[in-house]
Amino acid sequence: MNGTELGMAAAGPEVSVIVPAKDERDNLPILLDEIADALQGRTFEVLVIDDGSTDGTDQVLASYAASHPWLRPLRHARSGGQSCAVRTGLRHARGSIVATIDGDGENNPAYIPELMAALEAGGPSVALAAGQRVGRKASRAKRIASRLANRLRGALLKDNTRDSGCGLKALRREVFLQLPYFDSWHRFLPALVIREGYGVVHVDVLDRHRRHGTSKYGIFDRALIGALDLLGVWWLRRRRKSIPEVSAIEPAAGPR
Repeated sequence: MNGTELGMAAAGPEVSVIVPAKDERDNLPILLDEIADALQGRTFEVLVIDDGSTDGTDQVLASYAASHPWLRPLRHARSGGQSCAVRTGLRHARGSIVATIDGDGENNPAYIPELMAALEAGGPSVALAAGQRVGRKASRAKRIASRLANRLRGALLKDNTRDSGCGLKALRREVFLQLPYFDSWHRFLPALVIREGYGVVHVDVLDRHRRHGTSKYGIFDRALIGALDLLGVWWLRRRRKSIPEVSAIEPAAGPR
């Protein structure tokens, strides 16, 4: 059975890969080929969410999907942001495990099986395997800003995560659906998963240069919003007092 057939297995995919993308026409075909190679031997589907692109990304996806049935491209009429695109993919995913990866090609899909293995090894109490980038290819200024932001986030949220902004993650879908949603939600997934009472494991992943196009993010364009989101997640964590242990009450035995 080849990758295409595996991706369309009738029993449902083992993993759904969600790829948020905006104006990534030239990067996506290469990335999709890499995802298929990485997941050979598994049942999978790939959901690319075109987040209001204007460069013909939708046409490239339509052409690719014609010969790769495991690809399920979706489109936002206008851009809603990366978190919104990830959420759209999550709501349409059919796999019990959901993997996320950025559409710019800076994340290497070869790490997806490793993330899945780490998640499975953790057992039911672990709901997230999060990639943490090493060998960052961003500018020195971006690396410094990211390091400072991650230190502040870690100090407030106690999520034991060095790099929450890495797009490579694998999650249990049923837990993912429980998490409170807001814009920039994708940057706080470790803290939100811990808030629900589940564990998080980490996998180091090598960063890559993007092949085509330019980054959609600057250093200061999300600083204020990021600070407000951080305070919001801190508040959410403080407001979760306990995680209840739930058990069924069995019916009493009837009279003999």
